[in-house]
Amino acid sequence: MNTVFRLAVVEDLPALLELEQQCFTTDRLNSRSFLWMITRAHGQLLVAQRGEQLVGYAVVLFHRGTSLARLYSIAIATGARGSGLGKQLLERVESCALEHDCAYLRLEVRIDNPAAIALYERNGYRRFALIHDYYQDHADALRLEKRILEHRDSRSIKVPWYRQTTDFTCGPACLLMAMGALQADRVLERREELQIWREATTVFMTAGHGGCSPQGLALAAWRRGFRVRLQLSMDGPLFLDGVRDEHKKDVMRLVHEEFTAQLLETDVEQVIGGPLNLPRLLGDGGQPLVLISSYRLTRSKAPHWVIVTDCDDEFVYLHDPDVDHSQHRQPMDCQHLPVSHGEFDKMCSFGRGKLRAAVILYAR
Repeated sequence: MNTVFRLAVVEDLPALLELEQQCFTTDRLNSRSFLWMITRAHGQLLVAQRGEQLVGYAVVLFHRGTSLARLYSIAIATGARGSGLGKQLLERVESCALEHDCAYLRLEVRIDNPAAIALYERNGYRRFALIHDYYQDHADALRLEKRILEHRDSRSIKVPWYRQTTDFTCGPACLLMAMGALQADRVLERREELQIWREATTVFMTAGHGGCSPQGLALAAWRRGFRVRLQLSMDGPLFLDGVRDEHKKDVMRLVHEEFTAQLLETDVEQVIGGPLNLPRLLGDGGQPLVLISSYRLTRSKAPHWVIVTDCDDEFVYLHDPDVDHSQHRQPMDCQHLPVSHGEFDKMCSFGRGKLRAAVILYAR
């Protein structure tokens, strides 16, 4: 019997739930999750149908603003196994990812599922991480990845990933990652994350606690013994457009003036204007923290710090310290994110003033 592959519709929910019960004993998707996948997710839910029966499905999610796709789940009905359906679904997921300009497809698989692991590895997926206690029954997961567009070898410097522990410490989290890349034995811990925030915060932001300014992060890095380059598209206080209260604006101006005065007493290299030459910076051993507008990643207009881990002719690769669980993301979805150069250039321009800012760390 011929197999028809198509996008799922809401009417498929009962059959999808039946497949889920048949294929999995833990970590099952429920009707609410399936409904989100069908109607709202930035991704696609593909189903395989033979006659009137659904015999398989695959969910692929796209990481907004990047060239990364994730195979979130795949299931094959018991009676359809051994017929090559898994390979067919996988090929269609890869084609779907390519159509959405994705360069990488990533997935997780139970370490005690040798058949699934063999399927992925036969089709070009490589193991690159082991995640302990990943599933509800505490089983470990293998993390696999396939480059569906060609890519050269990564740079030799490995940048550790650190997850920000508050909504306002993306800058300190990125600074911890940069310091960890330059000092392999450095421990990345929350105590220092919060201490850096205390040193570098602008005090106020659009709402709630203030984030960290480029000047504040540069000073924090310099105090910890690193050589620092501060590159900005403009001089003067930053982020004022997002604050309405004049009292708060005055406080932010005073904080900026103090940062500026302190920088004059250091050897931090300050550059106003000019392009951010990532290949040269990375080639010289630099670890660039870059300010972006989070809109292209999360659709929220807020300044956000990320760290560049690599770049090639096609993509810039980022560690994002923020894990967005509303998009069914895991920490591994936020590491080495491939972003096209064009998309990266757009996200690096923040606010009406088109602010561009980077703090680059070097070992002394």
